[in-house]
Amino acid sequence: MNRINCKNFLLGLSFLILGNSANAQKKIIEKRNLIQYVDPMIGTAKMGHTYPGATVPFGSVQLSPETDTIAYGLNGKYNGDVYKYCAGYQYEDKTIVGFSHTHFSGTGHSDLGDFLIMPTTGKLQLNPGVASKPLSGYRSAFSHATEKAEPAYYSVLLEDHKIKAELTATTRVGMHQYTFPKSDEAHIILDLTSGIYNYDKKNVWTFVRVENDTLITGYRQTNGWARTRTVYFAMSFSKPIKSYGQAPLEKSVYKGFWGRFDQTKNFPEMAGQNLKLFFDFNTEEGEKIKIKMALSPVSSEGALENMKKEIPGWDFEKVKKQSQEIWNSELNKIQIEAIQKEDLVNFYTSMYHAFLGPTEYMDLDGNYKGLDMNVHKAENFKNYTSYSLWDTYRALHPLFNLVQPARNSDMISSMLAHSDQSVHKMLPVWSHYANENWCMIGYHSVSVIADAIVKGNGNFDKEKALQACVNTAKVSYYDGLEYYMTKGYVPEDKNGSSVSKTLEYAYDDWAIAQAAKKLGKTDIYNEFIERSKNYKNVYDAKTGFMRPKLNDGTFKKEFDPLDTHGQGFIEGNSWNYSLYVPQDPAEMIKMMGGNDKFNVRLDSLFSMHLPDKYFENTEDITREGIIGNYVHGNEPSHHVVYLYNWTNSPWKAQDKIRMILKKMYRNGADGLGGNDDFGQMSAWYIFSSLGFYPVAPGSDEYALGSPLVKKAVFNLENGKTFEVETINQSDKNVFVSKVLLNGKQLDKPFLKHANVINGGKITFYMSSKPNKKNYQN
Repeated sequence: MNRINCKNFLLGLSFLILGNSANAQKKIIEKRNLIQYVDPMIGTAKMGHTYPGATVPFGSVQLSPETDTIAYGLNGKYNGDVYKYCAGYQYEDKTIVGFSHTHFSGTGHSDLGDFLIMPTTGKLQLNPGVASKPLSGYRSAFSHATEKAEPAYYSVLLEDHKIKAELTATTRVGMHQYTFPKSDEAHIILDLTSGIYNYDKKNVWTFVRVENDTLITGYRQTNGWARTRTVYFAMSFSKPIKSYGQAPLEKSVYKGFWGRFDQTKNFPEMAGQNLKLFFDFNTEEGEKIKIKMALSPVSSEGALENMKKEIPGWDFEKVKKQSQEIWNSELNKIQIEAIQKEDLVNFYTSMYHAFLGPTEYMDLDGNYKGLDMNVHKAENFKNYTSYSLWDTYRALHPLFNLVQPARNSDMISSMLAHSDQSVHKMLPVWSHYANENWCMIGYHSVSVIADAIVKGNGNFDKEKALQACVNTAKVSYYDGLEYYMTKGYVPEDKNGSSVSKTLEYAYDDWAIAQAAKKLGKTDIYNEFIERSKNYKNVYDAKTGFMRPKLNDGTFKKEFDPLDTHGQGFIEGNSWNYSLYVPQDPAEMIKMMGGNDKFNVRLDSLFSMHLPDKYFENTEDITREGIIGNYVHGNEPSHHVVYLYNWTNSPWKAQDKIRMILKKMYRNGADGLGGNDDFGQMSAWYIFSSLGFYPVAPGSDEYALGSPLVKKAVFNLENGKTFEVETINQSDKNVFVSKVLLNGKQLDKPFLKHANVINGGKITFYMSSKPNKKNYQN
């Protein structure tokens, strides 16, 4: 884990003073050493579901330790314990099983964990054993005292084997460095059966070739969350292999004629559903064996070319330094001065987590496997994969429109390629590795596309993108859309989670309308702005809540607005989801009785108590992610605190925002109040720390809040800078008395995207007492 020393902390706080003309501009964009404030261990405990291993920004390789081998199934049923291992690592565990090359960050479901490597000494063991008896297999005990995690670097001592493990990575290549003791029985195990969310027959096929005494190639095909996923590899050793082999193959009715060979040892071609390989070496005391593992979505030849170009040599420290310099450049896109060192760590760790995905998905030559399982070439864009869109459309992609606009545009081009290759002609819902896994609800690609178009970041075919949005929103057999389009709502007795779907479809339709308006497509605008009002069809004025409606037009009788189970909602309850009308908060407030009633309602959300029984059917919602009945550990509520800006009491948001920042984000392994969800939780922290938030992506406005930073400078890709300044900032001064934009006082609690992207300065004057007359609507 990173340690913050006083000298480095003071250097981080020494905010660059604005001078005159060109000299000042040069000083503003001067890089600082910001990776020192990133702690990849944050979120690795409990339900944060982050991983601590080595990767680069948006990298294809995420080389990280696995701490157990929990199976997805137990006695033919779902094993709830597996949920802790979405990222493969749990901070409370005492053993490490090995180091695999692909991981999701902060998700609530999982896959991947490809190509697990484990160095061992002594008697050869090809099974991982169990955590309660580490010596029963190739796993090893470890201690956090010898563990170190930084951007693009991870190291740990494997105590049972007396091996120091070190990891670093480039975009497509993971590099290992293992320091061995003196041994005549040193082994490198490559376990192709291992994976995250594993179950019998998840492996469809694995294939390996020993090309020579230092080079191994092959692939692994799995049927999991992505049901048809193939990853190719090329693996190179820094030292010739003494001998090698595999565990005995599983018995099969059909054996072919391979039985003439002894395939268990020194046979250079191996294939089967479940391969476990070993490579033997003699080592001297302190000898380092290095491994390069390159990945490709297309072929082992492509993986080998990726390796040759990204890591041509064997200088581990050089690769680590270069990859950390890439991280430092990305982190310097926002330079902040904080109240205290913990805030610096939280902010730059959030930046780090926000830049872990989506990930590049193509070889260096641009080739990648498409949704149609054919090989395609990305022309004039980088192809990306792993779109956790139900989470990330809310704040992560809007953050990219500010600080990663070129990447976000490429991500949209990747979505359009997905649509072209889709037999359904749909944009991604939740996709990874050339597969659509259909996880979660809505069609939130349209939000990402609309937000980019409306904000002027449309470096893609905008007309084609709009048509893809329209096509996606009209696939009648998708998740209740046939009912939504004909009735104006999804009936609960025809399609579950019906209220959540109705509300999210309505928002997505509004986003389509905004893109159409920007592009001058009046007919599309009129159609989808009308559809966007469908949220009203599931509002029950008698109870004051969004409520499941049946196919006959009546509301479902059994209804508990606090329950998350069987009430028409997904990963939330009616109390929280009833506030999900981000496209039209003013109308929603009017519908719910006006300013005064709505204020009372919103106040009570943060102060009420949620009884224990309402946690019985939730897997990823715990008390650690909840304040009152406000569920920050899950995404549908992320905009809620900013709804005060549409009332006559916008000041009420300010102290609550600062409370959420402090309660839900802390230093330490258990510092996240819920799944990071591929950067969405982190993006909320970044925006809110800076004083504004995108309540409705697809709008060109941000809602103002209460910034946590003392100062911040956005170093934008267009060469301009935008500065956030706070006067009288402190932990007690959480209220905003007034806001100046380029020296002029704002009379509304909103900020235009153009004000940021065109450069300038916003100044918040902070106070310990609210200004109740400020921003009156």
